[in-house]
Amino acid sequence: MDDLDGGLLICSYKLIDMVYSDLLAMLPPGFEMLLMASQRQIQECYGNNLVCLSMPLKSDDLIASVRMILENRVRQRRKKKEQPRERSEDEKRIIENAKDLLISRNHMTEEEAHRYLQRTSMENGTSMKETAEMVLTLLTGR
Repeated sequence: MDDLDGGLLICSYKLIDMVYSDLLAMLPPGFEMLLMASQRQIQECYGNNLVCLSMPLKSDDLIASVRMILENRVRQRRKKKEQPRERSEDEKRIIENAKDLLISRNHMTEEEAHRYLQRTSMENGTSMKETAEMVLTLLTGR
């Protein structure tokens, strides 16, 4: 599990050497547990990243639960990817220097300089920081 970035562990309430809660506490980040147990045992269950199914269960319930958990993981990954990455202070400084240079040399507004860096970054398939570094190199000759 340590080599994986996430997954789903399906287990029963009691294992040979431990109960579900011990195993749940050891799960690496990105993993969820689907616990299959009696209705009485499920009433005592709690924990983050835990989904419970009462026994006896129907195969359709198991399949639907696994599908729900996996679809939720896909949604969470998409949401995480859509969030903009936080720039370091060094990256912010380089981008600001490039914008300042574009403003002074090319008589752009701050917004125009920012859009220029964004557009050029997207067209070249580079990060904003790399694009800003290229602008600084080209316009200052360093």
